[in-house]
Amino acid sequence: MAYHHARQVTGWVGWVWFGGMMMILAGLFNIITGLAAIFAERVYVATPSRLLLFDISTWGWLHLILGVLILATGIAVMTGQTWARVVGAVLVMLNALTQLTWIAVNPWWSLAVIAIDVLVLYAIIVHGREARAD
Repeated sequence: MAYHHARQVTGWVGWVWFGGMMMILAGLFNIITGLAAIFAERVYVATPSRLLLFDISTWGWLHLILGVLILATGIAVMTGQTWARVVGAVLVMLNALTQLTWIAVNPWWSLAVIAIDVLVLYAIIVHGREARAD
């Protein structure tokens, strides 16, 4: 006779839900930022020497692609997919690095996003096991 033990869910699982929701929001915000940089470059004011490596349109495409990936991974984190925690941690770190390079264009927003990324990393790395899909 096999016994199945119910997995105990603690209050820490809320951190994982927070991380997933913040990833979804970060993905949406990156998509909006990317579209604005691609189609309305005049929204952002920066001298050519203030952007790292690329022009605003290229950074827009980078934000757009990263945003779509973060959004999809955030949804997977919310459904408890184990792979999503690993992929999510990598994408959120890339997002923080991207925001660091974007800081010359949009400083306060970039700092806010980096702070949220740090909280998301904490949520999905430290408490991610509690939200597994069965």
